[in-house]
Order: sequence, then C-alpha cells, then structure tokens
Amino acid sequence: MSYTLSVLEQLKKNNAGQPEFIQAATEILASLKDYVDTHPQYEAAGLLERLVEPERQIVFRVPWVDDRGNVQVNRGYRVQFNSAIGPYKGGLRFHPSVNLSIIKFLGLEQILKNSLTGQAIGGGKGGADFDPMGKSDMEVMRFCQSFISELFRHVNHMTDVPAGDIGVGAREIGYMFGQYKRLANSFEGVFTGKGIPYGGSLARNEATGYGLVYLVDEMMRQHGNEIKGKTVVVSGAGNVGSHAVEKAQQLGANVIAVGEYTGTILDKQGIDLAVLREITARRGDFADYVNARPHAEFLPKTKVWTLPCEVALPCATQNELNEDDAKMLVANGCITVGEGANMPATLEATEVFHKHGVLFAPGKAANAGGVATSALEMSQNSSRTAWSFDEVDAKLKGIMSNIYNNIAAAADEAGCSGNYVVGANIAGFKKVADAMMAQGIV
Repeated sequence: MSYTLSVLEQLKKNNAGQPEFIQAATEILASLKDYVDTHPQYEAAGLLERLVEPERQIVFRVPWVDDRGNVQVNRGYRVQFNSAIGPYKGGLRFHPSVNLSIIKFLGLEQILKNSLTGQAIGGGKGGADFDPMGKSDMEVMRFCQSFISELFRHVNHMTDVPAGDIGVGAREIGYMFGQYKRLANSFEGVFTGKGIPYGGSLARNEATGYGLVYLVDEMMRQHGNEIKGKTVVVSGAGNVGSHAVEKAQQLGANVIAVGEYTGTILDKQGIDLAVLREITARRGDFADYVNARPHAEFLPKTKVWTLPCEVALPCATQNELNEDDAKMLVANGCITVGEGANMPATLEATEVFHKHGVLFAPGKAANAGGVATSALEMSQNSSRTAWSFDEVDAKLKGIMSNIYNNIAAAADEAGCSGNYVVGANIAGFKKVADAMMAQGIV
C-alpha cells in the first residue's frame, strides 16, 4: 500500500464516527497520492501524519442565561490545525449541526485554502452548536461573551485570528471582539470581519461571493468563454450567495434562480436582489418573493439544481449537491460549477462533473476570496491604515486570478489538466509541505 493510502486508512481508524472529516481527508489525500508518492522525503518526515492531525483541539462548555432566566449550556470548539505558514486563520460557525467532525473537516480544508491565497495564514476553524436563529440580541450577546471568556486564552493577532461563518455575522463578531478587548486589555486585530468603525475592511462582506464569481469567470475565459450572458442558478441567500448573485449580475449574467432548504425562487427576468435581501434581512419566507415579483414562481421543496442553467454556484452548505443533482445539471446543459460553500458537492457529484467535462472550481479555491480579504484586513490593522473599497476589490480580483492560474498550472504539471480539485490540493499542499519540512518535526 502506498504511503498516502496507508495514512488515509489510519486516519479512518483514528477518527471513526467523523464522516465529514473523513470525506474531506479522502478527497485531499486521494488527489495528492501521485504527487506525494514521488517525494519519499515526505514519508521519512511523517509529513502527512502531521498534516492531518491538528496541532491543537480545544473543546469547552459555554454556559449562558436566556431571556427567561434559564441556564443554557452549549459546546464550543476551536481546532488550530496548522500554523506552518502563518497564524491559524478560519471562521467560527454557530449552528446546531456543529460538531468536532465538521470543525475538523473545515479546518483541514482551510489549511490548503489559505495557502492558495498566497497570504501568510495557517489553517484553523471553530464554532459552537448554538443556534442564533430566534434568539434576542441580548441572548446572542450573553452567549458570545461566554464563548470568548474561554476562547480568549487561545487567540490573539499573532497566534489565531478567527472570523465569521454560518451563524456568525457582524453582530456576533462585534460582541466577541468587545469581550476579548475587555478580557485581554488589548485593542488588536484578533478578529476579521469586524465593523468598519473598529478596524474592519471595506469589501470584506462581499469578498467570498465576489471572489467566487471572479474565479469562475477567469476559469471560463481561459476556456474561451465567460460568465456574461450565461444563465446562472445559486443556492443559498446568505452573505456568500447574495453577493455571488450581485457580482454575476454586474458581469452580465442572468441569475434566474436562488434556492434554499424550503424551495427555490425562479425569476426568468432575473433575480431582484433588493427583494431577496429584504426577505432574508427580516428572516422571511422565500415564498414572499412572488408578492413583490408576481411573474416569478416559488417552487416549494424543489432543489435549484433541477432547473436548466449554464452555471451553477452552490453557496449554502456541505454536501448539498449530490450525484443525482449533478446528473440533472449535466442533462440540463450546465457547463460550469463553482463552489461558494465548503465542500457543497459530494465526491460522487464531483466525479460526474469531471466525467462530463463540466468546468468545476472546488471550494478551497473558489471561495478563498473571503479569507484572502480577511488577510488584507489583518494587514490594514497591523499598519493602522484603511484602504478604499476599490483598492480591496482590485486586490481580491488579482488574488482570485492568481489562484486560478496556480491551480491550473498544478493540474497540468500533475498530468490532470482541467481537474482543479487535484490542482488546488497540490498547489495548496506544496507551500505548506515546504514550510513543514523546513521547520523540522514539530
């Protein structure tokens, strides 16, 4: 058995009961196999064993009091996965589904994603099984303050810099930053995604969605095409999905549908982003869209992947697009898929896209714009400067273009031209591996 596969088999034994982490590790290690197995120095240094084992896993209780005076207890996590190329960097997710497997899968992906940005940031991820939906501002504040009362011991601007993710937006970041500042007695760039008045970066909110579309358009252009004039469907109406819709429309695409777990909005005249955002801002029902746009349709319990399109952008959550969905997209004429979420397409779906020649941009490359701009926010904080929106946006576009060129070159070098899953994993891995080899067995 090859070195890579033996590491994977041991990982499965050591992490039984962690399906999401095993899925992510399988995709990464399988695509790295040929490259790693031609570099025996990695095996001699136990590099893969160290890569897939987090440097530190922090699990802690988070007690808080709700508005009725009842004590609630949640579980918090921070997985500091790899700091070979910089301080740990990755978001915090607040959602009932959060567990150690999901945090480790996200953290492992984050190592390579952060490497691809070209910025000096390592990989980490965290969160809690807390659901902010339906909670008052005071309840969210009390939870965030309790969460940081433990986490503050493990983070700072030179060690670990968290950000937002699902369930963690500007409100939550503000509460956590305030509590960190009080406990640490230090005003520093320990979080990214902050509000503009206290050190946030312009274009950070837009960055993941915008970056996704920039990379997809660059990928299409390198294949003699472009997103302009194409029919696009998107899953997810949150921060990533809404900004992907916005940038795709700015570049001339016709975004006809947005889907979520309750169903899909179909608007053949083009999604009205103002209406969509008004609904999501008040946490309304997707079905309300047709009240403002009577010509549109709401398709209850219908996946957006069932609709004919040329470009599909999954921006909701992991494993939302399965093998049957991929086959449906192919049958309906889809030619390009870009992952705005983390691992939204299953391994089987990815295989369908590759088999049928669909251009496929994996999440660790396609959605890296968010963390890339977080690194730009860190730079601004360190230098006590603030760049304009256009400056940050231009840097973001350049970073996404470079990411595509790097993953394409890595895929070509590996003899897998057009397979950007392999290209992204190899390109991200090489930088981290070189740093780990240089730093010894640590």
